[in-house]
Amino acid sequence: MIEWIIILLLLCAMFILFFLYIRQSRMIETRAREIFSAWRMQEREDLSRWRAEELGRLSDEKAAILFEGWKTREEETIRSDAIRRSESVTRGKMTEHLIPFFPDFPYNPKDARFLGSPVDLIVFDGLSDEKVTEIVFVEIKTSRNPSLSRREREVRDCVNEKRVRYQMIQQAPNTREPEDTTPREYMGPGTGDPGTG
Repeated sequence: MIEWIIILLLLCAMFILFFLYIRQSRMIETRAREIFSAWRMQEREDLSRWRAEELGRLSDEKAAILFEGWKTREEETIRSDAIRRSESVTRGKMTEHLIPFFPDFPYNPKDARFLGSPVDLIVFDGLSDEKVTEIVFVEIKTSRNPSLSRREREVRDCVNEKRVRYQMIQQAPNTREPEDTTPREYMGPGTGDPGTG
């Protein structure tokens, strides 16, 4: 009978051990799953972060490459446009200086004086014949669609509205203030002395 008690005790102990083993196995398995899930989540986050950083880096590199290409193309375009405009301006400036010597220029080239700004030329018509009959403000345009600048329009309007005058300023020796600064009005061609009406 003792044998049966020992066998029964051993069976109980084995049953308890088996029960503890299964419980411990489940706990270990559950803990392993939790650790694995946490690791997998961390790996996914790390992978997502790495992917986002890598995509950001690659997109920045691609943007930099595209920007450099665009910048190079635009610089070439801007330079060629600047050269073209510079050539056009240079051609226009040369024309402004040379136009009095063109055959279709309506005045004697000796009567023309280059001013440049705000008008290109002032023609003292008849100056070479020692009898000025008219003073003409000339603006030269070489473009296909000529237009006047704001300053050029203001000068044109002043001339058209007869807001033009002749003024003599005499600097007295050893002084800096003019003696006669009284404005004299230009009355138009053939009206006599300026200022006498």
